[in-house]
Amino acid sequence: MTKPIARKWVAGFALLALSTFAACGGGEEAKPAETTTPAAAEEPAPMPEPTPAELPMETPAPDAAAAVNGAPFACIAGNAEAGKVKYAQLCATCHGAAGAGDGVASAGLLPKPAHHNDGSYMNALSNEHLVKVIAEGGAAVGKSPMMAPWGAALGTQGALDVAAFVRTLADPPYACP
Repeated sequence: MTKPIARKWVAGFALLALSTFAACGGGEEAKPAETTTPAAAEEPAPMPEPTPAELPMETPAPDAAAAVNGAPFACIAGNAEAGKVKYAQLCATCHGAAGAGDGVASAGLLPKPAHHNDGSYMNALSNEHLVKVIAEGGAAVGKSPMMAPWGAALGTQGALDVAAFVRTLADPPYACP
């Protein structure tokens, strides 16, 4: 490879890695791509490992205000409307906007992302299980380590909000036990 081609290849690879990282929710805010080309001898810095937040794994007891604050289910103290926003930012890239497992990044993933709209599967999972997967990632519950832990980004209430939104995607619809 000649040096100009090698530089273009390294720059292209770095751009692909950064865009994939950002598409999967790796950055808090979208940042413009840098216009400088790294030197051929430089290696990209390793991506930081997300650290799971220390979240309680039991869902707090729902209160009477939960239904008023956007929570369609009295059995989970999360705000589905707030969760919808976070889901779009962090989850839809892989799971798809409607939870069908068809997000733009899903094509390159094995195993494929869970279908959050599959009520026959999702409705059997406890709220505690959903919050644990959201906060600690797939490996925490014996599922794919490709499912990132979002606890540090979301916090306890954010994880509950996303879980409440995920419950709204199920077909047949979820009903509190």
